[in-house]
Amino acid sequence: MAKRLWSTWDIPDQTGRTVVVTGANSGLGFLTSLHLAKNGARVIMTSRDLAKGRAAHARVLAARPKGSAVLHPLDLSDLDQVKAFAEHLHASGLSVDVLVNNAGVMMPPRALTAQGHELQFGVNHLAHFALTCLLLPLLRRDSRVVTISSDLHKRGSIHFDDLTGSRKYGRVAFYAQSKFANVLFALELDRRLRAAGLPIKSMLAHPGYAATNLQLSGPSGLLKLFMRIGNRFMAQPAEMGVLPQLYAATAHDVAGGQFYGPDGKKEKKGYPTQVQPSVAARDEQLAQRLWQLSEELTGVHAALPDTADSP
Repeated sequence: MAKRLWSTWDIPDQTGRTVVVTGANSGLGFLTSLHLAKNGARVIMTSRDLAKGRAAHARVLAARPKGSAVLHPLDLSDLDQVKAFAEHLHASGLSVDVLVNNAGVMMPPRALTAQGHELQFGVNHLAHFALTCLLLPLLRRDSRVVTISSDLHKRGSIHFDDLTGSRKYGRVAFYAQSKFANVLFALELDRRLRAAGLPIKSMLAHPGYAATNLQLSGPSGLLKLFMRIGNRFMAQPAEMGVLPQLYAATAHDVAGGQFYGPDGKKEKKGYPTQVQPSVAARDEQLAQRLWQLSEELTGVHAALPDTADSP
């Protein structure tokens, strides 16, 4: 269990560790990159928007971190770019200690990725599924994969019969689906890593209700107005929202399969603590079905044994 008042002051020394953070140009991804670099990590920041990514990278360097940071363009809505980025890391000879699957889109009008997947499911889940599977060979012993979900995963389900939302699309419902998929994936990854005897931790984190650009970049109309009001009057600062994922990425007393979020009422605000995924998100058969589907949709297969075949 996380300490109640754990903060960025408690981040252990990260010298010698290499961290990959997706969506590092703003919000929680930027703060994750900043604090890990400050504490000695070599951070590989990715950003879809190169101009915003360069600005964020400059801000990290301006903080005179004990570690370092490099920037790579990466648009998670294009699986070809995900595969090219993974190939680049393999070619560089780097080993990775922490992968933070942070990037996401939230409640936009219906849109499709380059490969024709619904945008939220494609970016929030499929891209991170593919990236994680592709980078598994680069992960060192005792490394970590931290996948960022949301408390809204509790409202999610997988629309197997309408994954692209062509028949019925709801912005909130499909966002919840993608966050639900994050939890199913991360827990199934933990089970597979354990079955394979690999010393890699797969964990989850969510920020509660944190004021970031995420709430404003996707929604439009009245929904965007509601998000803007909520960010101003109800949300906690992003500096608090980032703590659960920093805790999962760095704290010594974490374990694979654990989920971290705020300790306040309804997990909306507060300091990091262990929280529980929904009962539905712990459904192993559903997770295996999603895993198989994700392999088919991405063309990426993890070199891990199937838990269904494990003793």
